[in-house]
Amino acid sequence: MAKLRGRGIAAINYPTGMNLGGDPSQVVIVAQPDGRLVVNVASVELGQGIKTVLAQIASEITGVPVEDIEVRFGDTESAPHDTGTFASRSTHRMGNAVIKASEEIREIVLNTAAKMLEASPNDLEIREGRVWVKGVTDKSVEVKQVISQAQFTYNTPVVGKGFYVKPKSSVDPETGASDPHSTMAHGCTVAEVEVDTETGFVTVLKVYTVYEVGKAINPQLVESQIIGGIVMGMGAALTETVYPRYPVLDFQTTSFRDYVLPTAGDIPEIVAKIVESPTPTGPFGAKGVGEMVVNSIAPAIVNAVYDAIGVQITDLPITPEKVLKALKKSGR
Repeated sequence: MAKLRGRGIAAINYPTGMNLGGDPSQVVIVAQPDGRLVVNVASVELGQGIKTVLAQIASEITGVPVEDIEVRFGDTESAPHDTGTFASRSTHRMGNAVIKASEEIREIVLNTAAKMLEASPNDLEIREGRVWVKGVTDKSVEVKQVISQAQFTYNTPVVGKGFYVKPKSSVDPETGASDPHSTMAHGCTVAEVEVDTETGFVTVLKVYTVYEVGKAINPQLVESQIIGGIVMGMGAALTETVYPRYPVLDFQTTSFRDYVLPTAGDIPEIVAKIVESPTPTGPFGAKGVGEMVVNSIAPAIVNAVYDAIGVQITDLPITPEKVLKALKKSGR
């Protein structure tokens, strides 16, 4: 009996959103009396950081500081329409919608500031949370003050509406050509494992992973998604199953005592790198990240186990029982 080590690799390309004849997202941004902005969306914060990212996008366009922007998640009855929070689509779809709504807010800000500063809107610029007259260092006004004055002094509603829709791309009956996705993200994962041939237990020692994400609007959130994806992928590869004796459907798991999730103690050493290659269709070049960072992990671990023991296991999760049975069957 021995502890054998192996290395496996898996590559992935992954689409952002879907081709359902629209896949729309809509947003309404409403200013508050004190100049803060509320971004109303029907997306859902799942821990992926969409609340932060949408606020960053709105801040970049409007000039309102990100801490003064609230992203409000409503239900489907009160919020503008959104296809849903899935398919790695929220940053791309909703981000594009936020840009359009923010541009409407920006236009109102510039037109109102032009009156306050006695200048043409074309001679103004927004930076550092203020509206400046171009080339004049002592003539500016805070963006939040402009938004407040638009409502109270100039009786102008400060509301921005935006949407994004991916036109459906039909399949050419002769060539099969189509444009089903807005953009494709790419990634590659290398996993190093150790397999105990006496117990059948697989330990993930190290994971190297690189993902091309378009533009990382918030690199820290992207890195966090990568780490979370690795842990989720490890669970799918090694422990998580509803039917532990599948295809026999007896003994279904009924609690987390039976459905084994990876914990902090199972996390291996992680070396992660983000590669940026902005897409022209995404907000500031961003692509979808969420699902891609999970899907390359399990095949990399499977290939690493094969490299270690010389037996290909094709049924997930790779439990100790399956490893021992595979070794016995192969005569190793």
